[in-house]
Amino acid sequence: MTASDLVLVDSSGWLEYLTAGPKADAFGAYINDESPILVPAIVLYEVRKILLLRSTKTEADLFVSQALRQQVANLDDKIALSAASLSIRHQLPMADAIIYATALAYDAELVTSDAHFAGVSNVTLL
Repeated sequence: MTASDLVLVDSSGWLEYLTAGPKADAFGAYINDESPILVPAIVLYEVRKILLLRSTKTEADLFVSQALRQQVANLDDKIALSAASLSIRHQLPMADAIIYATALAYDAELVTSDAHFAGVSNVTLL
């Protein structure tokens, strides 16, 4: 990976990293790298919600602080329409389809541990 590579770590990756899950080191290699990270707005929602439910507000706030220092991608019409087609083509749930469409729109490598992405191109499955 070079410093110009854009990486999108999905919600599962952020949660593994932040909660010291079994794959924390693997995701940490991407999150702690100098390469830019793309953070879709839906990832902000998913990770903050889960941290608020399972951890503390402080942990949730720390994630938001770290994520907002990255490149945040808002959901726009182009990504939404692409996500609808990708959801059908790859049988992805809505949030996963939006995340995947965002990665494609920004030409970013999607890094995840979510089994929904098995066999999907431009995805690194950890």
